[in-house]
Amino acid sequence: MKKIKKRLLFICLGNICRSPAAEGVMKAFVHHACRDDEFDIDSAGIGNWHVGQLPDPRMRKCGAARGYKFDSRCRQFTRIDFSRFDYIIVMDNENYRAITSMARTAEEREKVVMLTTYLQKYKGAETVPDPYYGDDKDFDKALDLIEDACMGLMEEL
Repeated sequence: MKKIKKRLLFICLGNICRSPAAEGVMKAFVHHACRDDEFDIDSAGIGNWHVGQLPDPRMRKCGAARGYKFDSRCRQFTRIDFSRFDYIIVMDNENYRAITSMARTAEEREKVVMLTTYLQKYKGAETVPDPYYGDDKDFDKALDLIEDACMGLMEEL
């Protein structure tokens, strides 16, 4: 009998820093646990500024230092994604407001959750801050939070 896959979509503002990192981290965790057949994982951005681009080179560099490969291409979130995904996981309050405002039903709104909901080690963090205008420390901090929350999410699923 074929398993029904859990479909996860990670969202940030431009889909070049946090959400592709969360996509890559979650894919790595799932693969390491030999659970690839249980998940479909993707990412998208609220805006269309970077459509078709690879993730930010700084995030790719910080991810590579931890053994990750962030190579998905940026795309923009659309309303169709509500029907394509079971969980729409956002990085901050602005993302949450933007995505839930596009929902047409309560069922669609209920799919939208904050990634920080799944934090284990960094439970006090309310959001995954956008590192785009920061330096390597900001990218590393974002990855610390993403790794922690993705591990919690995977354990819950």
